[in-house]
Amino acid sequence: MIEYKNWVCLICGWIYNEEEGLPEEGIAAGTRFADIPEDWRCPLCDVGKAEFAAVEF
Repeated sequence: MIEYKNWVCLICGWIYNEEEGLPEEGIAAGTRFADIPEDWRCPLCDVGKAEFAAVEF
């Protein structure tokens, strides 16, 4: 079984779920956070990928 991670924005708390992806922004389900383009921005507060951290629930 593939282990997907959740990544939380340290600024606003928005969560990117690798398993769900972000289809409305063209990021397919199953897309790893590392595979998202480096210029991608948080859809809620517009910070870059450096402001995200992996979390486990």
